[in-house]
Amino acid sequence: MFAPPQVIQAEVWTRVPDSLRKNGQYSPWLEVHKRLGYGCFLEGPSFDRDGNFYCTDIPFGRIFRVTPQGQWDVIAEYDGEPNGLKIHKDGRIFLADHKRGLLILDPNSGKIEPMLENANGVPFKGLNDLFFTPNGDIYFTDQGQTGLQDPTGRLFCYRSSGRLEKLLDNVPSPNGLVVAPDGEQIFLAVTRGNHVWRLLFTHENKPTKVGVFIQLSGGVGPDGMAMDEAGNLVICHFNMGSVWVFSPLGEPLYRIKSPAGLFTTNCAFGGPDRKTLYITESDSGSILRAQLSTAGRAMYSHG
Repeated sequence: MFAPPQVIQAEVWTRVPDSLRKNGQYSPWLEVHKRLGYGCFLEGPSFDRDGNFYCTDIPFGRIFRVTPQGQWDVIAEYDGEPNGLKIHKDGRIFLADHKRGLLILDPNSGKIEPMLENANGVPFKGLNDLFFTPNGDIYFTDQGQTGLQDPTGRLFCYRSSGRLEKLLDNVPSPNGLVVAPDGEQIFLAVTRGNHVWRLLFTHENKPTKVGVFIQLSGGVGPDGMAMDEAGNLVICHFNMGSVWVFSPLGEPLYRIKSPAGLFTTNCAFGGPDRKTLYITESDSGSILRAQLSTAGRAMYSHG
């Protein structure tokens, strides 16, 4: 259908030190996901204004901070299952926690407080990822164990005004998401459907004409996503050991291949020019990186 995308070989930037791996320790999350024996499982990459890299360790409720020199530190450890992580422009860290809902972490004290523990009194299925828009709205996915057998995953928006809105409730495994710069489109990774949906909005900010934008094959499905300044969509393909870059028209431009494992879960642009893509690879507990020609969109934390 399209010409083969250009292949880029990623490299290992750093890995979770052996001293911080909980090899052989039990975690309910690991049991449910048939990953018993794993000493960590990385997700939620993000950067602060000082260039420090952050990521989550889902099964053991940990938040890692990695300096630009690759020095690892645990800044929080709690009874939870943190997945998505984004940093507010005021420095607070917001977590999409599969077990506890939407949380806020103070990176200086390590204190964690609940922000949303349910959806207007209805329990969450299990939050996965989140995205800040320029005005401070938070879009987040409620995945739980949904899939083609149970297409009831949800997409929410928590408005900066404090109002929670449910946008979709029929998604078979909603995962990573990106809101387009114009605010009129959302790209949503639908893991168990192995595709990316595009949502358009009416003048009343209601989703309409939801359709498939990218159809993948193989692996398990799309996971975390990012977007560059040209509007190209970056998609981590879980259990494929690849990260794809698609043009705004949906044409495959690049395939970034992992040198370490197949569990490419999420990504974030970093570096002084934001042209380095950092990727969490959860099978090996590594952070990969690859150079791209177009800078990534500036994060909300840097706005």
